[in-house]
Formats: sequence, structure tokens, C-alpha cells
Amino acid sequence: MSVLDSVVLQTPSLVTLLGTVVFLLLLYLLSSSSQEQGKDPPGPRPLPLLGNLLMLDLKRPHQTLCELSKKYGSVFKVYFGPKKVVVLAGYKTVKQALVNHAEEFGEREIIPIFQDFNKGHGIVFANGDSWKEMRRFALTTLRDFGMGKKMSEEKIIEECGNLIEVFEKYEGKAFDTTKPLNYAASNIISAIVYGNRFDYSDPKFKAMVDRANEATCLTGSPSIQLYNTFPWMGPWLWNWRRIRNLVDITLEDIKELIKGLKETLNPQMCRGFVDCFLARQQNLEESGSVASFYHDDNMVYSVANLFAAGTDTTGTTLRWTLLLMAKYPHIQDQVQEEISRMIGSRQVLVEDRKNLPYTDAVIHETQRLANIVPMSIPHVTSRDVTFQGYFIKKGTSVIPLLTSVLQDESEWESPHTFNPAHFLDDKGKCVKRNAFLPFSAGSRACPGEGLARMELFLFFTSLLQHFRFSPPPGVTEDDLDLTPAVGFTLNPSPHQLCAVSRV
Repeated sequence: MSVLDSVVLQTPSLVTLLGTVVFLLLLYLLSSSSQEQGKDPPGPRPLPLLGNLLMLDLKRPHQTLCELSKKYGSVFKVYFGPKKVVVLAGYKTVKQALVNHAEEFGEREIIPIFQDFNKGHGIVFANGDSWKEMRRFALTTLRDFGMGKKMSEEKIIEECGNLIEVFEKYEGKAFDTTKPLNYAASNIISAIVYGNRFDYSDPKFKAMVDRANEATCLTGSPSIQLYNTFPWMGPWLWNWRRIRNLVDITLEDIKELIKGLKETLNPQMCRGFVDCFLARQQNLEESGSVASFYHDDNMVYSVANLFAAGTDTTGTTLRWTLLLMAKYPHIQDQVQEEISRMIGSRQVLVEDRKNLPYTDAVIHETQRLANIVPMSIPHVTSRDVTFQGYFIKKGTSVIPLLTSVLQDESEWESPHTFNPAHFLDDKGKCVKRNAFLPFSAGSRACPGEGLARMELFLFFTSLLQHFRFSPPPGVTEDDLDLTPAVGFTLNPSPHQLCAVSRV
């Protein structure tokens, strides 16, 4: 046999050997990379372009995600179209991410609909140094104007009187509670932001509140969720065009209100958030500061953020409290018995909370079950992170699934039913529950939590002190539907109630 023949015969084994070496080398490199970074979170197989959209209920995506968490665990991925999203489910996982890993999970994802109408300005839909400065300024200023303090209590008590007068005008006949409750909640944040409240009959005020509520509902619609996945669809979507129109009008109204305040500004006697912002601008201009976060866009969008958030979440939660009282009259009986026994007919004060444990528990349980911001507002990772053994790249969208926290079966005895006992100990005192996170957690938690808690307590107790809430004639408690309407926040479905005076 020639040397050439020998080489030819040995070539296949040589190729096989080289191939095996290359394969093992690649396997080693992939294994090393996997060990170093951690594995990718599990999740359903996506379709090209569409991702997992076809398996999501776009009217109630939080419900689909909760179901998926039962199969894939507390950290899993889904694809909204081509975009990968990591979902965090359950109290322990959400808290670990937002509190213990606040730096990695603390940035806000500015999805297309919010980028369109906030431009990266303001408090809620911003990141970086601008967000940090605006949030710090907002928290400091709101505290200065009594957020969660006696000054706020006085404003809320005054507004309780105005709201009671509105309810009394219906003389026990059925009516929709939406607008009066939203106007009352909006007036509290308006008094802090602008320095004054508005009359419920003020057409400009009514229009601003109604537009904010409509925009919130449309933002959670299936078509806008599709837009966030495929932004090129915007001009062809009626909801997108409608939101743009609503936002444009609202921003013009805010600018007009700011202009009026600027013309009457006295920096030594600030009336509210806007005055403080204008005074800070003035000081910076006088000192010759060029680069500053205190520009008009940040002021306008911060005001818009505060107004919308301060109106919708509190107003929506109050609607749920009254609906649940009409739905469960035996619970309403216990609330009113406690108020009558401990308070009588005098005005309820914040300091009375400790003496109204059952009433306080009912408010907490309403917030838990109503679950009005079920998917929180999306976050995005600020850097690469290995979390619970899974590798999540910088810039990955993250949904802290608050529904899964507020209805975590390992944290709540009866997570899917209205049960005020969740917040009562064996002595009947109201207790704190770790998994009670309706305001989210970490650096992105709602900055108005203290004010919202005060509003909910004072409005609810004042209304229950004066009225008995029941379904309209011909409608039974069983007929009252607790299915939420579609929206960015979960409002009750349209309904009417009777408010019969107890005085």
C-alpha cells in the first residue's frame, strides 16, 4: 500500500477526531458561559414575530401571566411580539427584585405609549438623574404641603363635606359614583399641586378629570397593547389618536393654569407644588445656572403625572369600597356599627384609625382584592443581573406581577375572596401583612402612598357614617358584578348604587 493510499484511508478518522475536538470545545465554552451567566428563564415557545401574543388575553393579560407562572415558576419569560419580557411572580420574588435588587430592577421601561406623551420628562415615566431629581423634589415639596400630615387631613375633611353634599342631592336614588368620587380625589391633589381646589361644576376641571380617566382606560386597551408591541401601527389605531388628542388638550390646560400661577407668584409664600417649582426656576436663573432639570417640560409633565395618579388610583379604590359594601351588606353592617360605637356623629379624624380596626381592615382588603394596578408599571434592568439562578441582560423588560403578590396563595388564607379577616389578628386588631403591596415597592413605589392612605380612610369612613349603600331597586347583591372593566388600572364595571342617608 502506498503512502498516499494510507493517508486517504486515515482521513475520515482524522476529520472525525477534529470534529469531535471542536464540538467538545464549543460545548465547554457554552457550558462555561452558562455557568458564568446563569440560564435563561423558562417560558412558552414564541412564534416568529408574534411571540406569545396569541396566548395572552389582551383585555386581562395579568390573568394569563398568573396562569403561566403556575407552569413556569416565579421567574419566567414571555414574548410580546419580538420583545422579550421577564415576569416576576409571587411576593418573595417581587420583593427580592424590587427591594433587595433595587439597583438592577429600579429603572422604568418607557414603553411607546408613555414615551409618546411624556418624552422622558416628569416623575413616573423617566429615568436617570432627571427622574431622581424630580422625584426627590416632588417628595420634599409634597411633604412640605402636608402630604400625609395635619394640613392634608384638613383639606380631605373639607372635601368630605363637599362630597357628602353631592351624594345627598340624589336623595337615595341610584346614581353612578364615578365622577363625584374622582372629582373629590382630584381636588385633594389639585389643592396640593396648584394651591386651590375646584368646584365640581367647573367645566374645565370636570373636563380635565374626565379626560384623564378616559386616557387611563384607553391606555390598557388591547389595541394600545398591540401598539406598544408594534409602534408603526399607531396612526391606524383610533385609540392611539384619541389618547394623543386627550393628552394634548390636557397639557395645554396645565400650561394655562401654570401661567396664571406664574403671573401671581410670590416666592416667599408658595401656594403649592407649582409655585415651589417656579420659585426654584427663578432662583436658578438668578444664580446664572445653565444646566438644570428645572425646566418647563419637567414641570408640566410632573404636574400631569401627579394629577392623573392622584385622581385615578384613589377614586377607583373608593368606587370599589362602596361597591363591595353594597355587595356584602353584612360587612357594611359591621363597619357602620364600629363607626357608630367608636365615633358617633362627630367628624372622623386620622387619629381614629387605631380605634377602627375592622374598618381599616376592610379598606386594606379592598385594596388587596381590587388589585387596581395588576402588572405595576413595567421596569427594565439597568445592568446584567443573575437573579434566582437566571441570567437577565441589561435592558430587558420586567413586569413585577402585583396580582400574584396580592393573591399569593402562600401568603393569603383566601386570596380570591373578600375577607377583611386577612388584616385582623385574633384580638381583632388591624395588622400589617408583608404581601400587602398595592403601591408596589422599592425606589419606584408610589410617592403618594401616605396621602392616598389618608384619603381612603377619611373618605370611606365619612361616607359610611352618613350613608347606607345598596344596589338599585330590582337589583340584588348577587347581581352586582365584581368583574373589572378593561383599562390600565382596574376600575369596577359600570354600575349604579343608592346612597340612603343614615342621619
